[in-house]
Amino acid sequence: MIYVAVGTTGLLFVQLTQAQEARYQVKTIAFYNVENLFDIIDDSLKFDESRTPDGKDRWTRRKYDDKIEKISFTIAQIGRNITQTSPDIIGLCEIENESVLLDLIKSNHLREYNYGIIHTESPDIRGIDVAFLYKKSCFIPQQFESHPLKLISESGEREYTRDQLLVTGRLDSEKIHFIINHWPSRRGGEIKSAPKRAKAAKLNRKLIDSLINLNISAKIITMGDFNDDPNSRSIQKVLNTGGHLKRLKEHQLFNPMYTMFKAGFGSLAYRDKWNLFDQIILTPAFLKDDETFYTFWKAGIFNSDYLISREGRYKGYPFRSYANGNYTGGYSDHFPVYIYLIKKAP
Repeated sequence: MIYVAVGTTGLLFVQLTQAQEARYQVKTIAFYNVENLFDIIDDSLKFDESRTPDGKDRWTRRKYDDKIEKISFTIAQIGRNITQTSPDIIGLCEIENESVLLDLIKSNHLREYNYGIIHTESPDIRGIDVAFLYKKSCFIPQQFESHPLKLISESGEREYTRDQLLVTGRLDSEKIHFIINHWPSRRGGEIKSAPKRAKAAKLNRKLIDSLINLNISAKIITMGDFNDDPNSRSIQKVLNTGGHLKRLKEHQLFNPMYTMFKAGFGSLAYRDKWNLFDQIILTPAFLKDDETFYTFWKAGIFNSDYLISREGRYKGYPFRSYANGNYTGGYSDHFPVYIYLIKKAP
């Protein structure tokens, strides 16, 4: 019989028999689309006028502070039932700038964890970026680079969207690469916009293959809001992912979100249909049977009760900040997603 107990330092204790006990280090890797986390200042270089006190959304200091409070509290809870602490690595999207990230990590809920920030300004027309947060106690960044996605409209003009942020560093001395994504939306229709996400998938795969060419056993995690589901062509075919551990083909990436999606779970809802756009995908190096290095343990969608709308048109959906242009005072229109990495403690 196997018994599991959780310690207070991110250690998992697994008792196999009365005479055997194994200790495992557990790390939580999370991703969260935080739904337009803007400050209240009008930036002349961005189309952010609606998110100001005098703008369409009447985005005041009180609303901003409440949003920081809610998002930081949620982040602090992800994975806590297992690790008794906040996530070690967090990918974010729909943040305006480094200022809002500083407010997040200095908040009452996250201050004690001493997070570092990696962020670059994207050329996105909405003024939103992706970002990477990490606990300085366990992750040492070595290099990072933003990779632009170059899209051309039907009229031949450049369409500006989010960069893909590649971060390389050491998680407890183990080299791991992270790619943070926010692929083009389905605005204009899923089919019409699909080529944009296919192009995003090609860029993502190019980054991954370039790392694998240098090291066949490279540990790479690509995560984000892909604006497509685990069974969409951009994810399954172009990025080349598989959702079943024992049926992975050569060169395929492992997508643990696939089986959750097929079981009916999602991270956002639209017209009474669940989508799982928010995904965390791994190279097969995380699946090897070697407990001395970090390996994939399990994945989840963080959908605690307080993140769910309890009434109205969007009852049962993620409790968002705005709905139909009206302030609702929620958290985000997406649930966070996460995975656990695990290795035997020394």
